[in-house]
Amino acid sequence: MTFSFPWVLWFLPLAFIPLLFKQASCQYYSWNEMIPKDNLSRIISIILKCISTFILTMIIIGLSAPHSRQQEIEKVGVGAQIGLVLDRSASMDDPFSGSDQTKVGEMKSGAAARLIIDFVQSRKNDMIGMVSFSNSAMYVLPLTDNKNAIVSAVRATAGNALFQTNIGSGLTTGAELFNKIPDSGSRAIVLLSDGAGRIDAATQEKIKDWFGRFKISLYWIVLRQPGGISIFNTSFKTRDDEPLPPQIELNKFFKTLHSPFQAYEAEDPKTLQKAIEDINQKEKNPIKYFEKIPGRDYSTHCFVIATIMLIALLILKLIEVRSWL
Repeated sequence: MTFSFPWVLWFLPLAFIPLLFKQASCQYYSWNEMIPKDNLSRIISIILKCISTFILTMIIIGLSAPHSRQQEIEKVGVGAQIGLVLDRSASMDDPFSGSDQTKVGEMKSGAAARLIIDFVQSRKNDMIGMVSFSNSAMYVLPLTDNKNAIVSAVRATAGNALFQTNIGSGLTTGAELFNKIPDSGSRAIVLLSDGAGRIDAATQEKIKDWFGRFKISLYWIVLRQPGGISIFNTSFKTRDDEPLPPQIELNKFFKTLHSPFQAYEAEDPKTLQKAIEDINQKEKNPIKYFEKIPGRDYSTHCFVIATIMLIALLILKLIEVRSWL
């Protein structure tokens, strides 16, 4: 048991004030010896004072907001710890390039937010955090099981962005979501972008180290640009000494990670939905998680008891015999 406002308890001595007053009567007699002894009345008087003290005590305790402490219960469920790493470059506000669209003219960012929210709401035991990135990464939400906070964070990612796609910064910041968080047994990062960028050697080593150390699986959903090269194009050849396109180079790098990796391509909301549904099916492993049980508030109980006792006290006062004459 704990109190939100423990300083209110300093007023508890005031609750015993009714016990200090002597019984008073509105009747006057010329000779006290003519008044018979009434032990029953004295007992009733003491009981009334005790009731008054009890009422004041309940009111003071109720004002101090007593409640039990929050508890955590370990449970076993089906789910994962998932980090959402979402591209917020300006090109995400362009419509899909595919012709088979479920919603004509729907922007990539809008479709992504809509489908990710459906994904989040369909998961029961997950802890989900989020990072967005354009020219640099932005830490949005730590790993949490609060669905309302996750949905609000996904909706808040819409807005103005820059014409850059710094995937390396997004992935390293996404991996940090799992730092100092107990491993539930299943961890994954869902990287959603409509392009790719080159990652320097130092950042690549950091990504390999962190993904391997934290045991993080990677799912990369590429929203394909109009006329863009497929990341699955194994026959693509460069001219002379030109480097590979960023998306193919990045796909090759992800395959060198020491943790599981799966890539998807989406050209319209329908194929994007299929990719998210596939991730949803793969990340359904038995996990251990802690369910937080909020403390129980007892202030209402105190006020209800005080009200009942106050009504009883008023009834007793109404039936009091005021005179024997």
